[in-house]
Amino acid sequence: MIDCTVWWAAPLPATADRLALLAPEEVDRYQAYRKDEDKLRFLTGRVLAKTVSGERLGRSPGSIELDATCEDCGKPHGPPRVPGADFRFSISHSGDWIGLAVAEAPLGLDVETATRRADDSLIEYALNADERAALNGLSAPERTEAFFTYWTRKEALMKATGRGLKIPLQALTLSPFGEPARLLHSGDASLTPDGTRMADLNPGPGYRAAVAILTTDEIKVTESVWPA
Repeated sequence: MIDCTVWWAAPLPATADRLALLAPEEVDRYQAYRKDEDKLRFLTGRVLAKTVSGERLGRSPGSIELDATCEDCGKPHGPPRVPGADFRFSISHSGDWIGLAVAEAPLGLDVETATRRADDSLIEYALNADERAALNGLSAPERTEAFFTYWTRKEALMKATGRGLKIPLQALTLSPFGEPARLLHSGDASLTPDGTRMADLNPGPGYRAAVAILTTDEIKVTESVWPA
């Protein structure tokens, strides 16, 4: 059994003690954001990741260094990790929620606000023919909720591999949106149904979220609000 803990946090104010937790390259990324809300989401994600990692390792958050080196280009914008740790984590944010998922296996987390409209071009881009057919006959609100259920599941899967959008969204076929999350078919060798476990999450009204873990074991997912 693989235990996965998901923490949900609201954006934190940019106090001096929190900013002091950022490494120089993280400060550069923080300052590069033009909108204050984007800065606070980034800051909160890093503070949350370092705090939770420190608790697991018996260390202070300030002693935690995250490596976000991109395997393709070498720049610091890849999935962050704690070098040498026996756990992995994934950070995602949307609207007023920042999420952190932690497990002892490669994983991906995605959260999205599900109140905006899912237009036809986005549906055509993300869903394959079988998934698009499942949306037929739904009301506009049902269609939006169903689409973002599919979207967060697929984003979580792609994040778990570390390859992101290099995997075509339509190459992944998922269980129907009203059923438990499962990968039914993958057109990419980095993902297989037998080696993937998934779960839909509950960040609250107006949001959809999912986590994907690359394992053959069963998973147990626990969600909490941080700070408790």
